[in-house]
Amino acid sequence: MDSTTLKKEKSDLSSLRLKWDQLKQDEPKLRTKQIAVRLGVSEAELVASAVDGENVVRLNDDWEGLFNSLEPLGQLMALTRNEAAVHEKTGIYRNVSFKGHAGLVLDENIDLRVFHKRWGFGFALPVENPRGTLHSFQFFDKEGHAVHKIYLKKNPDLELYRKIVNRFRADVQTSEIALTEEIKKESNHSLEEIETDAFLDAWSELKDTHDFYPMLRKFKAGRTDALEIAREKFSWKVPNNSVRRMLDLAANREIPIMVFVRNSGMIQIHSGPVKKIRIMDNWINVLDPDFNLHLRGDLISQSWIVEKPTEDGIVTSIELFDSEGEQIATFFGARKPGKPELKGWKAITSELKNSSLN
Repeated sequence: MDSTTLKKEKSDLSSLRLKWDQLKQDEPKLRTKQIAVRLGVSEAELVASAVDGENVVRLNDDWEGLFNSLEPLGQLMALTRNEAAVHEKTGIYRNVSFKGHAGLVLDENIDLRVFHKRWGFGFALPVENPRGTLHSFQFFDKEGHAVHKIYLKKNPDLELYRKIVNRFRADVQTSEIALTEEIKKESNHSLEEIETDAFLDAWSELKDTHDFYPMLRKFKAGRTDALEIAREKFSWKVPNNSVRRMLDLAANREIPIMVFVRNSGMIQIHSGPVKKIRIMDNWINVLDPDFNLHLRGDLISQSWIVEKPTEDGIVTSIELFDSEGEQIATFFGARKPGKPELKGWKAITSELKNSSLN
């Protein structure tokens, strides 16, 4: 890289940071992702533009080591989002394992599936909000999209936080990052190319919900195509307001549920009750003390009730998709392996299914 190109890149990064500062000053309620969209860059590029090695620190890629160091920090807030859903859960990062293609965090409250091979960048940085400064760890995939953020709670151990940051800081504190143009997507057959009878037979012989994804890969079936094939047998399309009705019913009847939100590099799971359901403009919200969920109702393009056979009986989910067929969120009745589905959850999904058929 010649000196002219280097100077231009440094000038561009400086200009980006100045534009970020100006937007924060003009519109303090804007979040980092909204600012990145306004400025036409990825969120990772925006955060990287602020790296100074002191206030905003670039981290190395020892993701497993970093996650294993978090338990002594105590209660932390985990945030995982996609374009239409934000999942926030408070708990302790423990029982960490990164074997195979997916890492695990298995606390009673913090329940994660970490697709760390898709991660590209990590940073430690303070975030200003109306309640003050929140110190955070933030992680992005190789395309620059946010995959997971971790926030220290009130009265944090900042000395320990800084020790962890220093332990995992990158050797070179640069603002320059190289994005991968596109994370490789799985290739699927068209709906017409899938052998319908064989596919439905395989579905009927499922023994575990975890066998569903391998079945999709065997037949090279996209998830929404699979639901179309199984329509009225294992899957039922329901109105897009069904998720709001389900949350209200689960809260009123005190039925514990599981809530999965995923993106390219993370799945975050809530297991337990939901209580305070609120609608604000286009957002459907769960606003409980240790669990918040924010769903963009206007971005839900398809909603399905899905049944999967298992050795414990039928397991039923409500699955939401955007206009591109990407999963927004998935809901189950709370359950453990070896236990049948909750009768209360079965009643809720049956009511939603039957109302859609009338």
